[in-house]
Amino acid sequence: MKRDDKMMKKAFIFGLISACLMFTACGFSKSHENIDLAVTAVLNGEYENAMDFLEKAGEKGENKEDLHRVRGIALMELARYDEATEEFLESLSYNKGYVKSQDKDTSYYLAVAQYRNGCFSDAKDTYSAIIGLYPEESDAFLQRGKTELRLNETDNAIADFNRAVRIDKDDPDLYIEIYECLNSAGMKDEGNKYLKDAMEISTKLTSLQKGKLYYCQGEYEQAKNALESARNEGAKGGVTLYLGRTYEALGDTNYAASLYRTYLEENPTDIEICNQLGLCCLEMGDYEGALSSFEQGLSVPDNEYEQTLKYNRIVAYEYLANFEQAKVLMKEYLKEYPADEAAIRENGFLNTR
Repeated sequence: MKRDDKMMKKAFIFGLISACLMFTACGFSKSHENIDLAVTAVLNGEYENAMDFLEKAGEKGENKEDLHRVRGIALMELARYDEATEEFLESLSYNKGYVKSQDKDTSYYLAVAQYRNGCFSDAKDTYSAIIGLYPEESDAFLQRGKTELRLNETDNAIADFNRAVRIDKDDPDLYIEIYECLNSAGMKDEGNKYLKDAMEISTKLTSLQKGKLYYCQGEYEQAKNALESARNEGAKGGVTLYLGRTYEALGDTNYAASLYRTYLEENPTDIEICNQLGLCCLEMGDYEGALSSFEQGLSVPDNEYEQTLKYNRIVAYEYLANFEQAKVLMKEYLKEYPADEAAIRENGFLNTR
């Protein structure tokens, strides 16, 4: 999950808990008790249980705005984005023209559900609505820019990224994330401008941020030193991913894989690390290990790397010379992602086997 998703999820759950505490303090806990239980279930990753509590909440006439909001996030975690979208819209319909802070959180989740469901124009409209109410919300500009990249509106995306950094000009992670978005979209030169700007606020950079910037700029020895310092300092937020990638770039793939495996022992649901370990195993010729890593990532609900992991799993089966299974999975993949040109080309190769 990216920086923005984690931040929104934390804010959203905090908003849910605050709302529950408010009801309890006012003496209305009985009208909210099943929603409270659903929130606890969501926090524990028990999404189906949360749905059961919410059904009871509906039967007992508990607060409808909160009920639909919590149901929306549970459905998001279950990757049921169509239904989540409807729930968030239903929750927002109860604001009666008075916009509360929790509505902003709900709107962010609505946009994420729309984005993950491939409804990029709808997601853009939702981010635009947030910006209309909160014109200094840098994250809304960042997310709208990402959405515009998916719509091939590159000029609009750059304009929104520039607005985001004008609002939050001292946040190095913001510059790094914009670079990563542009690099993934084949716009590395444009992304490099943001890295350069980030380095100019060097007095405010942590070891982790320096390491990320050095890695993005291809200065791997400096990246390694900064990232090792960050790890020794107990830094969180991507240190393992970037340190592993740095060792891979320096040619020490075995050590990178050991870093990923050690990390996953304590964080088995980190899908980005699962994917990176799989790629690392492919590079080392450990195709069974690669397949296992991709499947571990795919077992995690609410999976923004699902498409990447599914494609990489097909590649792993090809390396294992299990072409029949690769063909079956490719057929399923192309039904879900018919516009993936790389997959179309790969399918042509598979059909010759």
